[in-house]
Amino acid sequence: MIDVQSQKDQRGISIQKVGIKDLNWPIVVMDRENKTQTTIAKIIAAAELKGDIRGTHMSRFIEAIDELKVVGPKEIEKLLDRIKEKLNSEKAYIRFDFPYFINKRTPVTATLSPLKVDCYFEAEKDQKFDLKVGVIVPVHTLCPCSKEISEYGAHNQRAYVTIEVRMKKFMWIEELVEIAEASASCPLYSILKRPDEKWVTERAYQNPRFVEDLLREVVLKMKEDGRIKWYKVFVESIESIHNHNAFAYIEGEITK
Repeated sequence: MIDVQSQKDQRGISIQKVGIKDLNWPIVVMDRENKTQTTIAKIIAAAELKGDIRGTHMSRFIEAIDELKVVGPKEIEKLLDRIKEKLNSEKAYIRFDFPYFINKRTPVTATLSPLKVDCYFEAEKDQKFDLKVGVIVPVHTLCPCSKEISEYGAHNQRAYVTIEVRMKKFMWIEELVEIAEASASCPLYSILKRPDEKWVTERAYQNPRFVEDLLREVVLKMKEDGRIKWYKVFVESIESIHNHNAFAYIEGEITK
């Protein structure tokens, strides 16, 4: 049959990325506690297209993804090499967005329940391989100003900490989540019995955080870790007493 996509194109315009998006696909990711975890990813896959070729072969992206057994740093690099090979391209791109579940015990009753964390892997490769790992962690914050000026109580709310990193050495998803949780007023739990709820309430009150405080604590902990070479952090507080949200953002390199 005629291969229309491979026909010559006379317009001479190279395309930086062409591919597929919103592909829902089962994947297996590495899990610190259970070795692996099966989840569902929404995938974007793309490749560079030369200026003298009319189109790309979309089905070949899915064929390459289907060969993937486990989604980890080495496997993602091999996948990008496979996409480049299948599509005769100099550069390939992939992004996986997926929910990840971490089993957590509550602080007093030790009740076990899973906490969902949204995660993503974003990578590209031409001559060099570049991988970014991201987590979006729900946490609890309590306002320092509200605590200081009030005779009793303080407003508190859920916040989301997005951490995106390039690593020098491997880190578990759980370790990035723990950095966010340790920087907040208090972690979140899917199940809280009354003794746990008391502990969470008092813990947050003893540990107030602005979004600025939370962001700075995250950065300090990442710098102390030693395995991260670049980071981007975005903190958003879903304000409980305001008709707006609060946020803080930073990105930078860690040279030590």
